[in-house]
Amino acid sequence: MKIFVTRKIPEPGLAVLKKEFTLEVNPEDRVLSKEEIIKGIKGKDGLLCLLTDPIDKEVIDAEPGLKMIASYAVGYDNIDIAAATKRRIPVSNTPGVLTETTAELAWALLFTVARRIVEGDTFTREGKFTGWAPMLLLGQDVSHKTLGVIGTGRIGTAFALKSQGFHMNVLYADEQRNEPLEQQLGATKVPLQKLLKESDFISIHVPLTKDTFHLIDEKELRMMKKTAILINTARGPIINEKALVKALSEQWIFGAGLDVYEKEPALSPEFKQLKNVILQPHTGSGTIETRTKMALMAAENLRIGLQGGIPPNCINKEVFQNKPTG
Repeated sequence: MKIFVTRKIPEPGLAVLKKEFTLEVNPEDRVLSKEEIIKGIKGKDGLLCLLTDPIDKEVIDAEPGLKMIASYAVGYDNIDIAAATKRRIPVSNTPGVLTETTAELAWALLFTVARRIVEGDTFTREGKFTGWAPMLLLGQDVSHKTLGVIGTGRIGTAFALKSQGFHMNVLYADEQRNEPLEQQLGATKVPLQKLLKESDFISIHVPLTKDTFHLIDEKELRMMKKTAILINTARGPIINEKALVKALSEQWIFGAGLDVYEKEPALSPEFKQLKNVILQPHTGSGTIETRTKMALMAAENLRIGLQGGIPPNCINKEVFQNKPTG
């Protein structure tokens, strides 16, 4: 069997697949166009893709022999799951393995904005530091503040639990109660509006759906405290980027830390001029350990799926219902 890999992933994952399959790996370290992906999957049985790849119905239907799609990501809003399911093609992702790593980055962004770390680094490198000054680059304390968590799935829960050492008052907004957070942190489930109005730090951890698109818009930004800090390591379109630029420019809020963008990888040019926003290039899972684990998980999903088994992290398990065998 043959597999097309849209971009090089850590070698341990590729090594798993090379033992049993023939691989064609995109030799260039860049995102492929849809046309290039269609060309790449011709004659292939399996596809290992990234979150940045547009795997729509046209791509899925381009190769009649395609048997399995493995995504090297936890999110899968780039894949037309309905089209794959109609073709009885299982699709897998890599959940869980990047939970703690992404939660850690959210905290890194929070501290970086609160303590103005990038501004301080730039200030010092430029030779402007001439000695301690009482009003130099004043930031905000983190301990004993109110933390608002929007979405308490795996990552949101891990993020909130890491607040224990800072003695914070934790509010969360989610459709479901989160008993671990309530029991371990004394967290309180509140409506989104209450969370926005009362939180000092707000971190987003919901998936991108039609209901969460522009969940944070001008109305929501105006509800926040003037001292509030907004963190987004989930999906860019959850925030209306134009509204956020306005909020930061006019200082409705203290600052923001972003790892994702509305039209990623395109960046609102105004962000580059703002000192109160920290910009990361979508590196939520970007550690050696986690990216390697993701590669191994994606490879194992693909290996099992191509051999006729149910991948451990199959998103659309209904493709195996009443599936003929033999």
